[in-house]
Amino acid sequence: MLFNVFQIPALVLSAVIALVSIIAWRNDFIFQRYQFSVGAIRYHKQYVRLISSAFLHANGWHLFFNLFTLYFFSSIITLVYGWLGFLLLFFGSVLAGNLFSLWLYKNRPSYAAIGASGGVSGILFAAITLSPMSSIIIFPIPIPITSWIYATLYFAYSVAMMLNPRHYDNTGHAAHLGGAACGMVFAAVLTPAFVMENALFIGIMSLPLCYLAYEILVNKRAR
Repeated sequence: MLFNVFQIPALVLSAVIALVSIIAWRNDFIFQRYQFSVGAIRYHKQYVRLISSAFLHANGWHLFFNLFTLYFFSSIITLVYGWLGFLLLFFGSVLAGNLFSLWLYKNRPSYAAIGASGGVSGILFAAITLSPMSSIIIFPIPIPITSWIYATLYFAYSVAMMLNPRHYDNTGHAAHLGGAACGMVFAAVLTPAFVMENALFIGIMSLPLCYLAYEILVNKRAR
């Protein structure tokens, strides 16, 4: 079944994000004024950028991939937490991802980013935390992989790219990881029974995040 009532909040949110993104593509002032910018937030107190950047995307593929993921993982979140919980998780994850980026790159005022990836990661990883043994398909490869294995590999890759940045990689890994961590914490706090039942898999998923925390806090890496 490609559609159910629990996906309505995601459809409405996706429509708003798509509309704003398309408008911003035609109006560079909006793009520049509302993207995530360390300098603008730190020195000009433009805190709205911590949320508004989620409504901007670089191009059609960037927009499509985020909204595609949001749509297909929204059902379980809305089913378990309701539409208000879905929105709280999405925007909370956007904020968490951008705050992590702001803290991590506070000495790089030129650092800028756009996209709803932090919020989408929060939705995705909350869903995985609720059901780590489910299968996930990585678009466009039609090969299912167990969710907790995907999450572990995703975290490991993102952490590796953060600690060893490449000049060709413009992905906001910090926002992704911050949003994903927010999603896991959200699910753990509100539905602890799921976490206790799947503690082993969730613990394995969290290992790359623990390593990242050690590298940042102890070895002062990626800052």
